[in-house]
Amino acid sequence: MQSIYKDAKYTEVPYEEKLSLFNEVKGDMRYSTELYGCYECGICVAACPSARFYDFSPRVFAQTMAREDVNSFYELLNDNVWDCSQCFSCTCCPRQNNPGGIITIMREVAVNNGLQSAKDALRAYSRIIYKVMTTGTQVSPDMLQPDFFPDWGPDVRDVSLNLDVWRRAIPPETLHTVELAWDVSEKTQLELYMIWKLTGNLEMIENVDEGLYMILEEVMEELLDEHGYDIDDFENILED
Repeated sequence: MQSIYKDAKYTEVPYEEKLSLFNEVKGDMRYSTELYGCYECGICVAACPSARFYDFSPRVFAQTMAREDVNSFYELLNDNVWDCSQCFSCTCCPRQNNPGGIITIMREVAVNNGLQSAKDALRAYSRIIYKVMTTGTQVSPDMLQPDFFPDWGPDVRDVSLNLDVWRRAIPPETLHTVELAWDVSEKTQLELYMIWKLTGNLEMIENVDEGLYMILEEVMEELLDEHGYDIDDFENILED
């Protein structure tokens, strides 16, 4: 089957490899509840914030998967899949399709298979992941401005008017923020680490950034050792 793209890419990748990834997405237990058939009405595109800023269409994902267009699927898997903001505005679909849900599965497949495109797309998030795991905090909401997302309602405006407060509450270590407003307890850090480990999220991190994975393992092993736990001693840690 020919790609829907005029200038098809990834033609050097064997079809069997593309098909394997396609079947992995379709084989996910969530897939059957995310796609029921596309009317091509475009409502999902009209509701999509990402479509305003990128050459991005949630409808293309629904169409590509429904038509089982493996070549186009592989292009989406390596490129446009990372343009989605995961807001799930596309669930307004009259057929109850969920392109955002399809994209979630596709991203997981890309990460679990260690695709280079996934590593490139997620490289900038390594520092954020490290901060969440080691401090319990994440990035500041500076990027949430009402001019960018006028349809998000009053919450965005409230955030943008009180950034000094938010920076003290959610402080990343950047030049735009202040010191930490609170110290996250070691117990909370351990619980967060164990959740990520038991749910397989650490394995996903290893697939896209082995260096970050090794750092997190080392930091958490030291913390576990301080409390007298072994890294694989799940039950005792959760009981305490």
